[in-house]
Amino acid sequence: MPTLNINGQDTLVDADPATPLLWALRDTLGLSGTKFGCGAGLCGACTVHVNGVAVRSCTAPLSSVAGKKITTVEAVAADKVGQAVQDAWVAHDVAQCGYCQSGQIMSATALLKTNRKPSDADIDAAMAGNICRCGTYARVRSAIKAAASTLT
Repeated sequence: MPTLNINGQDTLVDADPATPLLWALRDTLGLSGTKFGCGAGLCGACTVHVNGVAVRSCTAPLSSVAGKKITTVEAVAADKVGQAVQDAWVAHDVAQCGYCQSGQIMSATALLKTNRKPSDADIDAAMAGNICRCGTYARVRSAIKAAASTLT
């Protein structure tokens, strides 16, 4: 049973070390903000931060994240970058159905933690693989730029 640091708390997870992080978060720990989309790391709905890097949790076995800091969408607003992203998401009315948005927010936050003035190309690269079936990509870009402008 691996011990994981999730949202700042060490948590013993009663699951096989080969279990994908996504299922430990959702099924074992009840953190349902991280979504299942494709199960192959292609859609981005399951994105979390592992040591500050955006990671697809559906393909990350628990054994690969033990001893690392994991942040989920439930705690992303605990710092000013995550809060700025969430505020911009609301202000720009990004979500339609909302299913992909936790992954989008996690990817956008990871980008702005390393690049406070992203270009359109930087945003495209950071958000690549985050699929929104509702097509809110223009609002996602606007929200990222708005969040960035509050951080400089």
